[in-house]
Amino acid sequence: MATLNEKILQHLDKNDSVTTLELAKIFSEDHQKIIGGVKSILALGELIVATPLNEKLIELTEEGESIVEKGSHEAILYNAVPEGGISQKDLMSLPNAKVGFSKAMSCGWILLDKSGKTPLVKKKVSEIVDLVQNHLRSIKAENLSEITDNLKQEYKKRKLIQEVLIKYYNLKKGPEFSTTLSKLETDLTADMLVTGNWKNLKFKDYNFNALGTPLESGYLHPLLKVRAEFRQIFLEMGFSEMPTNNFIESSFWNFDALFQPQQHPARDAHDTFFVSDPSTTLTFPMDYLERVKKVHSEGGYGSMGYRYDWKLTEAQKNLLRTHTTAVSAKMLYKVGQMKEFKPSKFFSIDRVFRNETLDATHLAEFHQVEGVIADYNLTLGDLIGVFTEFFKKLGITELEFKPAYNPYTEPSMEIFCYHPGLGKWIEIGNSGMFRPEMLLPMGLPEDVRVLAWGLSLERPTMIKYGYNNIRDLVGPKVDIQMVQNTPICRLDKQ
Repeated sequence: MATLNEKILQHLDKNDSVTTLELAKIFSEDHQKIIGGVKSILALGELIVATPLNEKLIELTEEGESIVEKGSHEAILYNAVPEGGISQKDLMSLPNAKVGFSKAMSCGWILLDKSGKTPLVKKKVSEIVDLVQNHLRSIKAENLSEITDNLKQEYKKRKLIQEVLIKYYNLKKGPEFSTTLSKLETDLTADMLVTGNWKNLKFKDYNFNALGTPLESGYLHPLLKVRAEFRQIFLEMGFSEMPTNNFIESSFWNFDALFQPQQHPARDAHDTFFVSDPSTTLTFPMDYLERVKKVHSEGGYGSMGYRYDWKLTEAQKNLLRTHTTAVSAKMLYKVGQMKEFKPSKFFSIDRVFRNETLDATHLAEFHQVEGVIADYNLTLGDLIGVFTEFFKKLGITELEFKPAYNPYTEPSMEIFCYHPGLGKWIEIGNSGMFRPEMLLPMGLPEDVRVLAWGLSLERPTMIKYGYNNIRDLVGPKVDIQMVQNTPICRLDKQ
């Protein structure tokens, strides 16, 4: 049985020329398969001459195909109107009812009777002809004689048809035309030279100007290079890494466990990405949840609480975590469940998600670097001392601290450093000591204090590599060559 390539040559042997579109119909094959066959023949020499051509064709969209099968939106709406009429509200529950109603009214098929108490949509004519369906059937059958330019424009506007550019070839016999195919040799072997057989063989042309394929290897993104340096600093300081592969979190762990009230603006959809499926979480440590509920609504542990009606339905909502502090809360809860408390130091570096307005320094998805220390009788001086050591390892020695407010830390501080390149002080992180209302419901001893701080990964990376716009570092506009050419990160550690 002849192959597709041989069929093409045999057909061309009996005809002066033929297009690939015609061949696709003749052989009942996909056009791209015919194109593939033509290119295979061209690779074997000058058996055929292929002239590239293109043509604009009209084809139906998915919505257009649906109309061919079921009828136009206006016809479906007309047929849904009973003899006695129907309220417009009930009629508008149909799919595509808005455009169907508008078109049916403009065609004069229906009317809106306002004489009664409730306005009713009624049929204005006893029968209709669905011209839209008929026209689309003609287009599908490639019968365009009745389709005017105005109709084409209207159906394009309604997204029922679309123009597609078809690229194809016109084929003619070449100077080496033959109906049989012989494979071109690519290698000259010793046997060919000994027997002299090479004289009767055809060899594939060599492109001596072609460059060799470069050896590819993996490349680390600049963010990952800086992340590796941060991670090494935490490990050098004796921290353990927290598991952070759970991007979807419940509102309970993301907000409630951190003593963040349910009416806080951060819980609004303008600030947080809520998950629709599954929309809620049902599994919680119930005894701990009750303690959290009580400290929010009634107070406790020396606190008045927020004095509001705490709702479980709000805590059950799933979301894309807005900070890795949700992970810290889970880890501290586990520490609180141990029979004997052991001082702990944790860190995490992973992605968080916030409904931010995108600009040169903000993304809706970014990385948070977080450190947490839990030990007996820690003070604000310990927090400043840890910062001094941590940022010293980053090569940052000029630090300033500014009082701030966080719902779950008290006292709280913003961290600033002097940037010699910019010649000014810039904010590099936020910090604080977790409140008793957050820690004591977890079961931690009363004299245990927890220090915490966080900073972004993107900002120090931008400073390190000299980027002014975060979209040059992350997102669809990133230059892939930049990822390959970016040098290894070397922080000025001390």
